[in-house]
Amino acid sequence: MRVVTLVSVLALMAAAPAAFAMPAEPQTTAASAAATPTYTSAQFYDTTSFGMAYSGAKAFSPDGASVLISSDKTGVFNVYALPVAGGEPTALTASTTSAARAVSYFPADGRVLFTQDGGGDELDHLFVRAEDGTITDLTPGEKLKADFFGWSRDGKTFYVMSNGRDEAAFDIIAYDAATYEHRVVYQNPGEYSPAALSPDGRWLVLDKSLTSANNDLYLVDLTASGAEPTLLTPHTGDVAYGAYDFTPDSKAILIGTNEGGEFTQAIRQDLATGERTPVVQADWDTSFVFYSPSGRYRVSALNADAKTELTLLDTTTNRPVALTGLPDGDIGSVRFTDDESRIAFTVASDTSPSDVFVADLATGQAQRLTHALNPAIDEDVLVEATIVRYPGEGGVMVPAVLYRPTGASAANPAPAIVLVHGGPGGQTRRGYSAMVQHLVNHGYAVLGANNRGSSGYGKTFFHMDDKKHGEADLRDIVAGGEWLRQQDWVADDQVAVMGGSYGGYMTAAALAFHPDAFAAGVNIFGVTNWVRTLESIPAWWGANRTALFDEMGDPATDAERHRAISPLFHTDGITKPLLVVQGANDPRVLQVESDELVAAVRANNVPVEYVLFPNEGHGFTRRDNRITAQDAYLAFLDKYVRKTGE
Repeated sequence: MRVVTLVSVLALMAAAPAAFAMPAEPQTTAASAAATPTYTSAQFYDTTSFGMAYSGAKAFSPDGASVLISSDKTGVFNVYALPVAGGEPTALTASTTSAARAVSYFPADGRVLFTQDGGGDELDHLFVRAEDGTITDLTPGEKLKADFFGWSRDGKTFYVMSNGRDEAAFDIIAYDAATYEHRVVYQNPGEYSPAALSPDGRWLVLDKSLTSANNDLYLVDLTASGAEPTLLTPHTGDVAYGAYDFTPDSKAILIGTNEGGEFTQAIRQDLATGERTPVVQADWDTSFVFYSPSGRYRVSALNADAKTELTLLDTTTNRPVALTGLPDGDIGSVRFTDDESRIAFTVASDTSPSDVFVADLATGQAQRLTHALNPAIDEDVLVEATIVRYPGEGGVMVPAVLYRPTGASAANPAPAIVLVHGGPGGQTRRGYSAMVQHLVNHGYAVLGANNRGSSGYGKTFFHMDDKKHGEADLRDIVAGGEWLRQQDWVADDQVAVMGGSYGGYMTAAALAFHPDAFAAGVNIFGVTNWVRTLESIPAWWGANRTALFDEMGDPATDAERHRAISPLFHTDGITKPLLVVQGANDPRVLQVESDELVAAVRANNVPVEYVLFPNEGHGFTRRDNRITAQDAYLAFLDKYVRKTGE
């Protein structure tokens, strides 16, 4: 079944002190840097991105001959059937505008479900592609958002989550797989977010936000007429819960909770008795846990210091399944055939984007089906990340992901960038990024900072910035710039700040409130007016507004503080060059915010460059736009940070 795992509801924009860590000192020279080939942004983005069908859906075709994937092979994401035996994928959709994302095969035939929004407006609809290629919108309507929520065990029904009745509430709707006739099986009063549905279709788990640190899970029996939600998680104090999955027999729910300590642990809660037993316990957050269709295999993953550590456990032996024939990297997106003879999955690393593999579970032998990295790029030239920690105020150590360019040394210092993630509760993680690797390939060091308030480092660290945004968390970013300047291999007068979404806010705020901290800033889809942003949160955020306003402050009562931390109202402090990137269809950060920021900073006679994309929303879905933006980043940084034009 489709499940909602523990994530920050603050997708608006994604610990105890640790020992101070320095990156390894590579032996590099200016000559080695000169010998390193450089590649264009077009070459980096000619790399193909792949995504799997939904977890809990049907990723394999009924005959087992193909895997359902999404790919931006054409420059726009479309849905493809990827042959398990090898060979080129077959396109099942042909969008040239909005991204189409693979959801599921039908259990008994070649029909396919997929989602698509309107040019980045995030109002996804669920579509079906018939075997003859005909495409039908199963969830038509204006200002409606819908998503797949799972299959019934017999494959005759699939479930959809939709706010078509009420923009602020997601109902659960059952669709007949043959006729597409549908009926509402749960009408949401608006205070809950659907979280998980049992394989037998009887039990629905609902998530109710109380604060940003506290929530409850409820259980509804969909077979009982007029049944009311029953509390699953009675507790005292601040405790976070999330529904990972049901057990295959529908008798228990797998729950993530930080009730026992700093990190999210996985437990099993019996629906009949309420008894809880531990499933995964570690000194890192458990990202997800789910079972194969019969329950023989259990898949779980830890978010271990910004890296995914996945375990595929055979419960009959209580031992991990050993897979052979794989490159180094993190395994993700595991999908099973119905008979559990094979899995499809992805493998990715710092220097290699996600590729799709299949493996025979009897032998463990894996087979590679895709080659995502542009063959024109030598992977050995790309840079592996290291994890560092630098001091913030109050004794807090700030975790960060560092990319050091080849050839950077005291004799040949590199320009550098502090990269700020979205969120505010997001996390900069290890893994392939064409944006980062392109900048590093052109000589820039990149420090992906995880300022206080970031997820992945315990609940204390995560909540350090509650209603304190633009304060100590921002100073953590400034401290990241100072740490870079202290490295003898960094040019101390050539350090910039850059980020997207909440990271874009932090970029503009750093320039406005700490004008001497950075040489320039790149603001990508960034909030600059918190008053307007919080007042214009889309209706479909529904019950998640409670946690958002607890984290950021309610615009009805905290507007004065929101104004105080908003760069738009303090542009007189911005004296360093600024690049602003914006999508015209962005429903979260409205174009008017960037328009006003650009006009205000230009009025200061400060260099400002503005790149506006008419066919993007809150992030990029088109390859041509990614290339345009990447070229703008490098040209701007070269001009105002490296100052190659002087």
